[in-house]
Amino acid sequence: MYVNGKCHCGQISFEAEIDPNKVNICHCTDCQTMSGAPYRVTVPSLENTFKLTSGRPSTYLKVAASGAKRVQGFCPNCGTAVYATTELNQKIFGIRLGTLAQKLELAPSKRIWASSSLSWCEDLTKLPACPGQP
Repeated sequence: MYVNGKCHCGQISFEAEIDPNKVNICHCTDCQTMSGAPYRVTVPSLENTFKLTSGRPSTYLKVAASGAKRVQGFCPNCGTAVYATTELNQKIFGIRLGTLAQKLELAPSKRIWASSSLSWCEDLTKLPACPGQP
């Protein structure tokens, strides 16, 4: 599936091809901290299809407890997290779902690092829902 997206301010834009069946929710503590949320939703690009179409992201090298090194790409202007990729080969980019124009079409198919999941976010349907900010 062809996708395109951009950061909040529009300075960074991109396109890629993805498998819509590989959208995942990550509950790891790194994703919780870096997103400021209880989890982050990501979809990997197909190998060598991620292409920046405008702007130049800032990057941060995150080293996991396992020693794995992941480059985090984000907008230097608005701070939107756009992607993560491996430090060395950068063939596959984990695109942040919220940046995609097609996000409504992409439902997660699995959750990873569920051992770090915050118990209160397991079933949000129990909470009252407002169509906008009250």
